[in-house]
Parts: sequence; C-alpha cells; structure tokens
Amino acid sequence: VFVVSGPGGVGKSTLVAELMKRDPELWLSRSWTTREQRPGEAPDAYHFVTRAQFEAHIDAGGFLEWTNFLGNYYGTPQPNPPAGKDIVLEIEVDGASQVKKQHPNAVLIFVLPPSREEQRARLNARGDDERKVDQRLRKAEEEEPVGMALADHVIVNQKLEKTIADMLGVISDARRNR
Repeated sequence: VFVVSGPGGVGKSTLVAELMKRDPELWLSRSWTTREQRPGEAPDAYHFVTRAQFEAHIDAGGFLEWTNFLGNYYGTPQPNPPAGKDIVLEIEVDGASQVKKQHPNAVLIFVLPPSREEQRARLNARGDDERKVDQRLRKAEEEEPVGMALADHVIVNQKLEKTIADMLGVISDARRNR
C-alpha cells in the first residue's frame, strides 16, 4: 500500500494521476466524499455521495479509513485491487494515520508545497473562495508537522517531473525491499 498525503493545494491529485499513467502496477482506490464537486473537476476525482450514503457506509464497516475534514466527510472504501497490483491511496493526514495503524508496512509519501504563496495560488486556481482557502492554509499548518512525523518519505512538490521521479523512486525502492 502506497499512501500519498499532504495538505490541500500541494498537488496530490495531479501527482497521483501522473503516477497512475506511468506505473501500470499501481491501482488507485477512489475516495468517497460528501463535498460538492468543484467547477471543472473530473467527475471521477472522487465518488461524490450524500451525507446519508456516507454515514450508512460507515455503519456497514465499508471504509478502510474516514474523517470529517472542514465539515465534509472523506473516506477510503475497503480496497479490492486486481491481483498483482499495488494499492495507491490519496488521502488526508487523519486518514493516513489510520491506515498506518492498520497497515504498518504501508509506505507514506507526504507531499509539501514549495511555499505558502504557491499553495494559496493552487487553492485559488481550484476555485475555492478566500474563506475556504484561509481555512485550508490554517489546517495545513496543523497537518504538516503531524504528516512529516508519520511519513516514510517527505517530498516538496516544486517541479512536477522531479516530484514524480522522486515518487517513482520511492515506489521502486519499496518493491525491491519487500
């Protein structure tokens, strides 16, 4: 299990999409959320559900991990990958902590932004309003020390190609060391 985590606006979705294109041995577990789909966001970015649907799935034990983040639920369903595939989870820090407790051998890659200014620009580019951007930046300041302490690898997402190369290197090393 490979976990990609980091605060909002660091580029997790972009990085994971690129990893999926470049490594056919990876299988992405699509997270569920109760938040609204953002304008221009791919419909398969998340499995968008109602609060009632999410809570029913919690009650049924259907999540590997879940959390309430800034008023919305996010969760990873129990994964069922095809044989021979490595699972990739793209999740928030709370979820990453839950996964590491259940799966101590999971490899956690924690992604950081190159700067707060760049992180703010990325969040603004997603169409988040200023209040939500400010909330996410405050949350990032809380999450970063926790995520860095949990992480097996910390990578700053400065340049996409270098970040992807670093992440593929981590994955390759982990496979060799199994």
